[in-house]
Amino acid sequence: MTESVSAIVANTADTQLKQIGEKILRKERISFDDGVALFEKGSLSFLGALANWVREEKHGDKTYFNRNFHIEPTNVCVFSCKFCSYSRLYANREEGWELSIEQMMHIVKSYDGKPVTEVHIVGGVHPKMNLAFFIELLQTIKAHRPDLHIKAFTPVELDYMFKKAKVSVEEGMRMAHEAGLDSLPGGGAEIFHPDIRKQICEDKVDAEGWLHIHKAAHQLGMHSNATLLYGHIEAYKHRIDHMDRLRTLQDETGGFNTFIPLKFRNKDNDMSHIKESSVIEDMRMYAVSRLYMDNFPHIKAYWPMLGRQNAQLTLSFGVNDIDGTIDDSTKIYAMAGSEEQVPTMSTADLVMLIRQVKRQPVERGTLYNEIRDYSEIPLEELEVDPRMN
Repeated sequence: MTESVSAIVANTADTQLKQIGEKILRKERISFDDGVALFEKGSLSFLGALANWVREEKHGDKTYFNRNFHIEPTNVCVFSCKFCSYSRLYANREEGWELSIEQMMHIVKSYDGKPVTEVHIVGGVHPKMNLAFFIELLQTIKAHRPDLHIKAFTPVELDYMFKKAKVSVEEGMRMAHEAGLDSLPGGGAEIFHPDIRKQICEDKVDAEGWLHIHKAAHQLGMHSNATLLYGHIEAYKHRIDHMDRLRTLQDETGGFNTFIPLKFRNKDNDMSHIKESSVIEDMRMYAVSRLYMDNFPHIKAYWPMLGRQNAQLTLSFGVNDIDGTIDDSTKIYAMAGSEEQVPTMSTADLVMLIRQVKRQPVERGTLYNEIRDYSEIPLEELEVDPRMN
């Protein structure tokens, strides 16, 4: 494989791309300008070959997934992001839902006896769901099921909670962590550059605030993920600026597990006039992410947003994680027009999806501890083994 990638780089007519490719093959860091050039000039075959090479250097054919479920406490939100199809403004909250702690615990208890390892909790920013409310929820979940990893709350939610409670970021993160918060998801990042953020989500936490909260989590020994929302009004330089800020913080803390490019979907939001990115552009985004984010261990494709076949395709463009089993309560992307309107797959479904493209399916925990390698299990066992569902 190395020889064929080397040949692709050596035969590239563009001098700048050839130099960038040579840097990557020497495992040297590429620059901001290099990243922009890859987007602007790199062919899909060039980017894919290099990204797949990096992916296989880091992980071989291993492709990770986990068994998780989502809780969305509310879609009522005080903010009005233009790309959002999910939230309902607090003033119009009769169109939304607001779950009590008892209702959310009913969801948690519905997974009792099932081998899920993670609950993912994110939602809108509801003024009555404050820090004390969510600390009680965290404590109640941990008291019921101590082994369940709680990955919850974007910096958008946390920033609002902390300000309303009049506590510092550091104090608020300590309180949440002690109550049972194990790690942070990557949401709310969107695009960091202020020129874009001002146009699409001006009223919520800015880039510095988002990064500050993740840094505080890392300093407590917690891990987190990071996202980027692409395919709307941003330019390539804005994508690289976003990734560069994340890469810089990762150099400092080492606390990020995975980077997740998120495709903008245009159904029923204030940016519905914008045409969605093509599958080719999606693959370019994943490939450049793998090449630029050299200090991020993992690149994840969120399969409910892309659809199953496109998620498979990303595994040849730098991706080594396709998220989890999730469940059919995940509404955020379904409401935005994602490919999967009922986003649920059994473990057997995920294993088969990965094996169909000759990759090695490995179940992981949230922190990428390997739980089980499914690559050698006979196909007939996948269909009948109750542990797989």
